[in-house]
Amino acid sequence: MSEPETTTETPPTPGERRLSRAPSERYREAEARAAEAEADVRTRSEASTSVVRGVVLAVIVAMIGAVAIVLLGGVLTETTGLVAVAGVTGFGIGIALRWGAGTKLSARRRVGIAVLLAVAAVAVAQLGLWQNARVEGGVLSPLDYLWEVYGPLVPIELAVAAGVAWLVTR
Repeated sequence: MSEPETTTETPPTPGERRLSRAPSERYREAEARAAEAEADVRTRSEASTSVVRGVVLAVIVAMIGAVAIVLLGGVLTETTGLVAVAGVTGFGIGIALRWGAGTKLSARRRVGIAVLLAVAAVAVAQLGLWQNARVEGGVLSPLDYLWEVYGPLVPIELAVAAGVAWLVTR
């Protein structure tokens, strides 16, 4: 004949219900699936970022900002929006660097590169303004010309561009 089955579980007492597994296990499974999906998305986004791409995008934005300042201040001879253009340039540089490089750059390096590019863009733009004045017959040196025509606006532009780039990338 057959032998009786032995079980290690104690028989349930009348009125007692036992679940095959704990109710919280279904949440653990959902959390594990969500963590896997998040890791997969992070891996895909990190694969599309690189330091070179971030720096190249930021340099392109810096060049566009410098040209915009030269066009606005030199060709159109409008000084009203120069500080705003410098701020937008710093913002664009910071966003391009942050988006292009992702987490491949440490925060400290990202801030340093963004501030350096923002200041360089505004400085190159100031030299472009001076060169535009030279083409039109100006004879002053760069510092004399910039101080005579724009006064304290040049240091304000530098500070705004650097400050906005710093805020965006930190």
